[in-house]
Amino acid sequence: MLKIRIAIPFAGLALTACGQSEAGRPNVIYVFPDQYRNSSLGFWSDPEFAAEVGWKGDPVATPNLDRFAREATVLTEAVSNFPVSSPHWGMLLSGMYPERNGVVLNCMSERPESSLREDVECIGDVFSAAGYDCAYIGKLHADFPTKNNPQRPGTYVSDAVPEWDAYTPPERRHGFNYWYSYGTYDVHKHPHYWDTDGNRHDVDEWSPRHEVSKAIEYIENKGGVRDPEKPFLMMIGMNPPHSPYASTDDCDLEGYERYKDKSLTELLVRDNADTTMAKAAAVRYYFANVSGIDREFGRLLAALDRAGLTENTIVVFASDHGETMTSHSTDDPKNSIWRESLNIPFLVRYPGRVPHRVDDLLLSTPDIMPTLLGLAGLPIFTEGGGLWYVFKPSFGYIIGFWGATTRPCCGRTPCSPNARALPFTCATSTAGAMPTDWSAASSPRRAA
Repeated sequence: MLKIRIAIPFAGLALTACGQSEAGRPNVIYVFPDQYRNSSLGFWSDPEFAAEVGWKGDPVATPNLDRFAREATVLTEAVSNFPVSSPHWGMLLSGMYPERNGVVLNCMSERPESSLREDVECIGDVFSAAGYDCAYIGKLHADFPTKNNPQRPGTYVSDAVPEWDAYTPPERRHGFNYWYSYGTYDVHKHPHYWDTDGNRHDVDEWSPRHEVSKAIEYIENKGGVRDPEKPFLMMIGMNPPHSPYASTDDCDLEGYERYKDKSLTELLVRDNADTTMAKAAAVRYYFANVSGIDREFGRLLAALDRAGLTENTIVVFASDHGETMTSHSTDDPKNSIWRESLNIPFLVRYPGRVPHRVDDLLLSTPDIMPTLLGLAGLPIFTEGGGLWYVFKPSFGYIIGFWGATTRPCCGRTPCSPNARALPFTCATSTAGAMPTDWSAASSPRRAA
């Protein structure tokens, strides 16, 4: 039995979690509001968390996320290594870098070269093949818009030129059997969605609130929308606090009440923020949406509690990229190497299995899919490195290196088509073989 006590190189590895029965597999909920920077979490102003970073947290009210952080592993250095929406979505869903998954730019009708490849095996495909019910709710900015409008065949979904929004037909949903989504549409209080059957729903409600209500219906299985005998994967892509953020028409009004009377110097506390820029006034609306998302996230967690699902559900809170909000005197909110742009939240809660701690592990976007698969005990075969063992350091695992001879692991053959196409040789470990100091507040690279 091989015991590994050194830091493991992340690239070029395939990992399969062991020792977890099909029936005991956890639910997974992944919540990722767009353009939500890591510093916009209230707990970074708490001494426990502030001691772990070298920057000031924003003066935001996020009480639900603050409580969640004290029950979760919190990463300080998670990054969006292509801090633009569509490329992040492509990497998140596929575990592959942009030049491989097909999403190399923000998707729109004049960029046919940028769209998620249909033949790529994505996170929903793998979870679905493993017996999960899979739901996608909210924004999915990963497809090249085509003239496939189900309400007006032969046209785009709107008359916009160029077209940014898109309808995703069933054959491009990559394993998600429950669908309530759209491409991209920046009207936060009048969103629209296409459901599983292609019906369009135009809504007069702040989009995160509506999306969480749909997520709660899914959790409670109203209308029998999911198979209650299966574990589920649910991804919720919220558009706010993404722009626009120019008026109360763009933001959560309850959240706005917290910030409307505060000065720009009270709100823009980062040393590199430029309060003289015209964009500076947007911070009130941006923070309003941050607090509104926190409230809705709290509603989601409460629904899990009521359903008795909290203990067996992995919940992740993350984002696709950050927001500069006048730091470095730039108007560009993203698409740069500044921390405000590329540093994203990444919080993982799995009661009784993932310990509470703050960790400076450097996690990038292609690592997310394999990390979620590993936490759920599923095979991992992606370009990104599965870092799940950092979150569950005492869990049994198998490590396979590309290019050797295929053989079954743990008595079962990897279930995904990609896994069968990528042979490996196994080195096994039993639970408890990981270094004991990894189960404390240290990451593998610290342990090395």
